[in-house]
Amino acid sequence: MELLYSIFRGLIGILFLIGIAFLFSNNKKNINWRLVLSGLGIQAILAILLIKGDVLGSFFSPLGWPKEFFRWISSLFVLVLNFTTEGALFVFGDLAKAPGSENSLGFFFAFQVLPTIIFFASLMSVLYYLGIMQRIVQGMAWVMAKLMGTSGAESLSCTANIFVGQTEAPLMIKPFLKGMTKSEVLTIMTGGMATIAGGVMAAYIQILSQSFADSMGMEINEARLMFATHLLGASVMAAPAALLLSKIIFPETKIPETKGNVKVKVEKNSSNVLEAAASGASDGLSLALNVGAMLVAFIALIALVNYMLEGLGSLVGLNEILVSQYGKPLNLQLVLGLVLQFVAVGIGVPWESAVQFGSLIGSKIVLNEFVAYFEMSNLIAAKELINDKAIVMATYALCGFANFSSIAIQIGGLSPLAPERKSDFAQLGLKAVLGGTLSTLMTATLAGILY
Repeated sequence: MELLYSIFRGLIGILFLIGIAFLFSNNKKNINWRLVLSGLGIQAILAILLIKGDVLGSFFSPLGWPKEFFRWISSLFVLVLNFTTEGALFVFGDLAKAPGSENSLGFFFAFQVLPTIIFFASLMSVLYYLGIMQRIVQGMAWVMAKLMGTSGAESLSCTANIFVGQTEAPLMIKPFLKGMTKSEVLTIMTGGMATIAGGVMAAYIQILSQSFADSMGMEINEARLMFATHLLGASVMAAPAALLLSKIIFPETKIPETKGNVKVKVEKNSSNVLEAAASGASDGLSLALNVGAMLVAFIALIALVNYMLEGLGSLVGLNEILVSQYGKPLNLQLVLGLVLQFVAVGIGVPWESAVQFGSLIGSKIVLNEFVAYFEMSNLIAAKELINDKAIVMATYALCGFANFSSIAIQIGGLSPLAPERKSDFAQLGLKAVLGGTLSTLMTATLAGILY
């Protein structure tokens, strides 16, 4: 009975999200519902195979193979984190040792999380130089284009976003950007908003696994494997979600130049593997420094806003009421949580975790997903977010770059590739944030149905 109720709530949640996309559609009559249904079908199959693979495998062993393969890929992420620790130990010494390790000095974000971005960026650069990632992306994009009927360029970009960031993925389709339809442009922007880059994914695994392992008394590598599996699953499922939702918001009315053609075109900027590794490390360092600076600024700004809100709450006598009901005075997280708790409940989040879940979604949209995952880690550590289903759903829901600052990032990253389309990138920015947010919420809804 509980399973049927969970499925019912989840289906209502999916209809709710599609309804929002439909409400903001610029051409409701031309929505391709076959594409929408095929996208939902792909997501559902992926979710069942990745989340319920063990159960399926007990009935027919080949059905469990995708889950085992995914678990193997996730274990590689854990290995990458361990390799990163080796490099960080050489530079930072005991500061790089995670809590629980021998001679660890505690948790230090700068020395234990940011190095993962540097190493992963270097590793991805090598894999692209060797042509490995291009083959993986092209194969996945071909399947998606055939099943959903999307163009080759938008399928490639959305698939590439599973592994790289929102400004790197469009490099694969640079020759086609100039002639893409506006519907395709929105799709590639939404794909960037709906997923995260591999380098920061490794950082999120590190952030969440440490607090979860400490809170649950679990081995750190076990927690890493759990979050690696969920975050990787979220990115894979978000690709078809981004395609279907963007095609509801802005349906295709023209014939794309790359319809039926899926071919990766990436220029090699390195002369050998060592140069590729060094170039990737430099890019990773730049990203790590930006992430560190952003967190310092945003968390300080949140503290400033919370100081003012708490003062206002004290002045008008609101804090006593809020503390008695929610355990905390007036602050930004509580305001966002109260506003968005109904969205959380609408997609199937347990009511007792709805305010915390809504707060995290709000932080992700207004600030960014790094701040949201950091807040989620703190909630887990403080045992304020203890419902397993809510933790899993939040992991999926936050797994995307959909926030207001990403509009500027995409305009800045895409405009040099196609200067004549700059006005289109700016015009479609808010729609891309909407599509990306709905995409991650849809993957969270499917995960909630099956968890």
